[in-house]
Parts: sequence; structure tokens; C-alpha cells
Amino acid sequence: MRKLNKGRKFSMKVGPRKLMLRVLVNNFLLHEKIKTTEAKAKELRSIAEKMITKAKNIDLANRRLLARDLTPEMTKKIIDNIAPKYKERQGGYTRIIKLGPRNSDGAHMAIIEFVK
Repeated sequence: MRKLNKGRKFSMKVGPRKLMLRVLVNNFLLHEKIKTTEAKAKELRSIAEKMITKAKNIDLANRRLLARDLTPEMTKKIIDNIAPKYKERQGGYTRIIKLGPRNSDGAHMAIIEFVK
């Protein structure tokens, strides 16, 4: 039983799953809007919102935490461009728009984007 265990497994081991989520976060911050499956979008939302919250009150420790998972360009972008837009907002920086099922395998698709 998976009692009190958060997160989805995506039928992957820990390493590939973390790498997939890291790539998704970097691409989401780069394009500010991506189309992916609904489950991946829900996992991405929690990671991205925690990163934006850390970037809002930046100090050396938070900068290092962001730099651990993001590329240097994305770290600079989230600190300089994205986080100041949400300085007054307490949370809910992203929105998930559900789309229909994908034709090939029937997976539920969604668009995740930043709230204006």
C-alpha cells in the first residue's frame, strides 16, 4: 500500500522519473506554456509553483536550490522575469486546461501555462 506517499510513479524508476520532471520544468519555464499529459501537468504544477515561491524571496540558499534542478539560463529567467510578476500573489501561478484524449493511445492531454 502507498499510504502517505505523494507523487505519481509514471511506471518509471526514480532516476528517469526525476530527469523527466526536470526536463519538463525547464521546458515549461522556457516556453511558459506546454502541452503534455494531464498527469504530468499535475506533477509539473507542484514542482513549478514551489520553484516560483522560492524565487520570490531569493537568497543564496534558495538560489542554490533552484540552480540544482534548473539550467543556468532558466535560473536567471525565473529569478529576474517570472517571479517578480507574482510578487503579490500567494500561490496559484499556473493553470491547467484539459484537452481531449490523444488519438494514438487515448491519454488525457492538457495545456499548462502561467496565469497572467
